[in-house]
Formats: sequence, C-alpha cells, structure tokens
Amino acid sequence: MKEFNVAVVGATGAVGRMMIKVLEERNFPVKNLRLFASERSRGVKIPFRGEEIEVEVLGEQESYQGLDIALFSAGASRSLEFAPKFAADGVVVVDNSSAWRMDPEVPLVVPEVNPHAVADYKKKGIIANPNCSTIQMVVALKPLYDYSRIKRIVVSTYQAVSGAGQKAIEELIAQTKAWCAGEEMPAPKVFPHQIAFNCLPHIDVFLENGYTKEEMKMVNETKKIMEDEDIGVTATTVRVPVFYGHAEAVNIETEKKITAEKARELLSSFPGIVVIDAPEEKKYPLQIEAAGRDEVFVGRIREDESIDCGLNLWVVADNLRKGAATNAVQIAELLAEKYL
Repeated sequence: MKEFNVAVVGATGAVGRMMIKVLEERNFPVKNLRLFASERSRGVKIPFRGEEIEVEVLGEQESYQGLDIALFSAGASRSLEFAPKFAADGVVVVDNSSAWRMDPEVPLVVPEVNPHAVADYKKKGIIANPNCSTIQMVVALKPLYDYSRIKRIVVSTYQAVSGAGQKAIEELIAQTKAWCAGEEMPAPKVFPHQIAFNCLPHIDVFLENGYTKEEMKMVNETKKIMEDEDIGVTATTVRVPVFYGHAEAVNIETEKKITAEKARELLSSFPGIVVIDAPEEKKYPLQIEAAGRDEVFVGRIREDESIDCGLNLWVVADNLRKGAATNAVQIAELLAEKYL
C-alpha cells in the first residue's frame, strides 16, 4: 500500500490532537507525520504510533514540499494565510476552519454524502471540512433526500462546550465545581453568560438578519453539500452545558411522504448511521453515549402530523470526531484511495 507524508496544522489544539488520534486509530497509511502549531507550542511532543513527535512552529519553514496531505485545524485566519502556501507546494489541504467552505472553487465534503466532490480539490489544492453541526445533520438527511427530495429543514441544535475549545471546557468545569461547593460563580470569559446549568441561544456572532454566524453556516453549507440551492433551511443553535457531543432536533418536509417506518429502514441501511429508536423502552440517542464514537446516531423518528409530508428526527454525534477530526481523516482516505 502506498504511504503518504502527512501534516497536522494546529496539532496541539483539541481537534488537532483528535486528528492525530484518529489517524492512528484508522491506520491511515502515514509514511512520515509532521506537526505544526504556534510559537507557544514550540518543543511540545505528541505521541503517535509509539513515538514522540516534536511540534514545529508554523511559518518557520521555507517550503512544504515533500508533504502529500495537510490536515488544518488552526483557525480561519491561519488557514487563509497558510493553506495556499501548502497548496502551492503541491500539498492537498483538508481544512477544518470556516475560511474556505463557501469558496465556489473549494469542495465542501462529507464522505457519506458527496464523496465525488473531492475531485474538485485540484482547483485550489484545498478541501473544506464542514461545520460540526452541519456534518451530522446532512449524514442523517442524505438517505431520506435520496428517497424523496427534501423541500425544507428546520433545525435546533444543542451543542457541547467542546465546540468552543479547551478553554470553554475548563470554564464549564470551574463553574460547576464552584456551584457544587457553594462558592461564588467564576465570571464567564469564553461565553457571554454562565454556561453551567444554563442554555445559551447564541453561538458565534449575531448578523444583521438576526441569525448567528453558526446558524447561517448550517443554512449555506447544507445547500452546498446537498447540491440543492432550493432547499429551505432555518436554524437555531444553542450552547448547552455538555462536554462532548452535539444533539439536534431536525424537522423536514419532503416532496413525497416518508413514513416513520420507511425512514427507519432507510437510515438503518445507510453507512455511518446508527438508529436508536425505541422510545417505549426509553432508548434514543444520548450525547454521553455518542462521545468517543464516529457514527451519527438517529432516533425519535416520527411523522410530523402538522403537514402531509413531514418527519421529525433527533440526531446526535461527537463534535470533535465525526464533526471535525474523523470527517477530515475520511476525506484524506478518499484522497489516498482515488486521487493521490
């Protein structure tokens, strides 16, 4: 089997470290692994396949030639600066930030949904990894869309604090400890309000249309991935006091009726989906059970009785894995198998 020289950019962050872990778990054919991060991570060593790999400072290199694939998890500004430099040296970049997702020359890929789009990487040498909440939703909707085109999507998300980074996790821990000890609650720094024992209908910045940037990511990315600009999509994204795993209540309207029974059949046979749908036994997807897993879990499948062709779904996935690192590695696997 051919092996590839791989880089992880932003290697010391939560998603970067997960990318390294997933590369090892999935036995990706890595010949050499190079790790990049900012100056503050200089000299940090991260284990990979029994070795300790030292992190390099991004930007100190004159060339990135010799690398085949770079998985980026360094934020939008660093991606805008460095992804074109890697691509100019012949490296295919799989970028996890929002920087390139809506660029018409950059494919936005979820391997279970639109694997053919990977071929378009040749235009700029970059492939975009979608937003975490978008990824899990489109995986759940793809088999239903293929059976009957979806006309409209209404989604409300319940997103874990890990989606906002390690400092957000630490903030929830600190606030929870203070509450349990009867101490004064630490002032919020990552979030605009207390997150412990609270829900915040506010992820990313508010835009002029009243939606947040996170909500509009779901709207625009869904249309691009599904290759259907006519789908109506509206979203409300909520941060909840959960460490790992995003949950979504998804309501869809289809062109022809899909019964709940048919939906379970379609979803159960689709790769990457696990159906847990036995409410009479109190069985449905839970964030604590999805954490650490790569599948998308779907349950609470029921017909929307307010319209003729509607369905309700409850969709849960690990936001650091399928919502970020695993999806990126799956894209790299497609590149390795068919294109490089």
